[in-house]
Amino acid sequence: MSYYLVFLGSARESTPPSPARLGLRVARACVQLLEADGARVELIDPLEFDLGAVFKPHFAHAKGRAPEALDALAQKIAAADGFVMVSPEYNHSMSPALAHLLNHFGSSLFAFKPSAIVTYSAGQWGGARAAVSLRTFLAELGCLPVSAMIHVPKAQEALEEDGRFREDPDRWVGYFGRTLGQLSWWAEAAAGHRKEQDPSEVSPAFQRAPDQRNAP
Repeated sequence: MSYYLVFLGSARESTPPSPARLGLRVARACVQLLEADGARVELIDPLEFDLGAVFKPHFAHAKGRAPEALDALAQKIAAADGFVMVSPEYNHSMSPALAHLLNHFGSSLFAFKPSAIVTYSAGQWGGARAAVSLRTFLAELGCLPVSAMIHVPKAQEALEEDGRFREDPDRWVGYFGRTLGQLSWWAEAAAGHRKEQDPSEVSPAFQRAPDQRNAP
């Protein structure tokens, strides 16, 4: 059984957009569709984490001294087979709340696993432009995004609060399914190969200093 984390990319509880927490509907739809396909799924909501006023990533804490919530999430990221990133669009770019949460963890936790990009908006564009920066961001983390993407315009009209589609559910399920199907295919393939070969043997993680990336 594959295990996925669905990251919600919004920490806002107020309006606009209206209704509030619009992305939660989109994230719940992803969770339900993956679970219907037999996967184990967890929704990761930034509001459930107190990240503090000063940025300090999980990997910067002394061993055993990281906040319990970040430690638990780091373990989930390491255990996951793939990721779904649900993001609104801010200034034609990805959600700062999503970037802030993901930046607390080193890329070695995400690497050699696939991801899927899901964007949404209250308007007509579905947050599509956020996907441009999100592709680069996820590639740098090592969880390469699959080619198909999901964009949900006017998400307040497309989805109920619990993540069910309001109209044309079969079409929506098929639309989401193309992306989530690619995610599942790659996740299962990658998980199988990780059992045969440890990825860190072919590409060791940088864990000492940034100059480990430097050319000789």
